[in-house]
Amino acid sequence: MRIALTGPTGAIGSDTIRLAISKGYEVIAVVRPGTDRLGNLPKSDKIRIIESDISDYDKIDISEKCDIFIHLAWMNTFGNQRDDVYTQTANIQYSLDAVRLAHKWGSTSFIGVGSQAEYGIKNEKLNSSTPIDPQSGYGVAKYAAGKLCKILCEQLGMRFNWARILSTYGVYDAEHTLIMYLINTLLDGNIPELTKCEQKWDYIYSKDVATALLSIGSRGKNGKTYCVGSGECRELKDYVIELKNIVNPGSEIRFGARPYYAHQPMMLSADISELREDTGFVPAYTFAKGIQEILDHIKTSRKRDRSNTGLK
Repeated sequence: MRIALTGPTGAIGSDTIRLAISKGYEVIAVVRPGTDRLGNLPKSDKIRIIESDISDYDKIDISEKCDIFIHLAWMNTFGNQRDDVYTQTANIQYSLDAVRLAHKWGSTSFIGVGSQAEYGIKNEKLNSSTPIDPQSGYGVAKYAAGKLCKILCEQLGMRFNWARILSTYGVYDAEHTLIMYLINTLLDGNIPELTKCEQKWDYIYSKDVATALLSIGSRGKNGKTYCVGSGECRELKDYVIELKNIVNPGSEIRFGARPYYAHQPMMLSADISELREDTGFVPAYTFAKGIQEILDHIKTSRKRDRSNTGLK
């Protein structure tokens, strides 16, 4: 079995590669030229790295073979960049280019990675039947990309699935994410400043997302969209307090110091029954277990960095 991934150096991509290698799969990792995140990938002779910007997938002339192609790469996923309509429109084209690359490499299965942003603001558990009403350019583009990629996969004779992933946290998350902001701020002895954190939320660990994606790749039903989350819904404030008690129990959190951002949903929770029934997926990580893994990794990295600079 050989899988190919775009956007492989983030939390989801790197954990998917690790899981694939543990299963004996070979991996093709399509990475951005000059990325400083190659260190997030495991060292293995089962990985073949191909450098290509997301805008150049249609120019890749390397002949490879893969069974499952997972498209994770996307430009402008954070903050106000999500409403950059021109870049988000370009992402749709790049997703279609990824489908054609998958077909060129002989893949029989294409998995596109969507987002909860496709749903817009909802007050119910999310599944494939939940009405779509995206409020951001990012959400609109993700939804359009999913629908168009499905059509193209049908035309090319490839199996298609779309995975709408909820809030993910993992060891290789970007520094601007809430979880990384909280852990680093608390470790530094500072006080995190947050919104009121009244949202009902569903966090899923990146290793569980990796399991879900490979399960969809092998057992997902053609044409279906799956909502990927833990299936657990809690107030965001509860998650924050649990994290604080793991990282720095005696610290303070300033709730309400920041306003909610535009398009802020107040409920985000996945109904994963369809995913479980079709693929057998069951999350293995509690929130606390995932946070402890991230904390251990950060502490180890900080200790190594101090050692490399001669600091104690």
